[in-house]
Amino acid sequence: MIEDDYEIAQILTEYLNKFDIEVTSSEEPYMGLSLLTQHNFDLLILDLTLPGIDGLEVIPKIRKNSSIPIIVSSARDDITDKVIAMERGADDYMPKPYDPRELVTRIKTILRRTKASNATEKSTSLFELNIDARHVIFKNILLELTAAEFDILSILIQQRDSAISREQLLYESEHIDDNSSIKNIDVIISRIRHKLSTIDPKHSYIKPVRGIGYLLTEKM
Repeated sequence: MIEDDYEIAQILTEYLNKFDIEVTSSEEPYMGLSLLTQHNFDLLILDLTLPGIDGLEVIPKIRKNSSIPIIVSSARDDITDKVIAMERGADDYMPKPYDPRELVTRIKTILRRTKASNATEKSTSLFELNIDARHVIFKNILLELTAAEFDILSILIQQRDSAISREQLLYESEHIDDNSSIKNIDVIISRIRHKLSTIDPKHSYIKPVRGIGYLLTEKM
């Protein structure tokens, strides 16, 4: 964690420790950057208002050498800061103040995605997911997907053979407004199914799970 407010850093560290999340904290951004080169961390929590350098400038410095997931934790709630942070490589943005329980949930969600993505890259599949390039290849054909369709399909691929609720799909999608209706998920799923069916009309790979949501499976 790179956070110059010692009290906030201590509160978050103690809270995260209760969930077996070990935290190494730095109040100084350049020291934090140095720690990243010396140790293997799973995730970074980054403040924006830092001494010596703005957090928005820290992100591209990290991205030159590392793909570590980054959660921005900042009292700056300007939408411009959020947009710039995400464009420069942040994975999530949490405006302060927030409930630390939400931080735990977001950490676990991102780490689950990272783990699933790494496993996907090592396995053979009808679906080839490239998170960095934001594309999906299905049966050796590149799918033409909107940003929202890619979000939904990538989540299903990373958690294949597991039922995912509509609420989770809505919450974890970067390009769907949190205030959108749950029914929007059904519409997007329908569009994805149609695109898959143009390549393989004989099988349905995205199955509805009654009372929950959807799952993606390659098992016929």
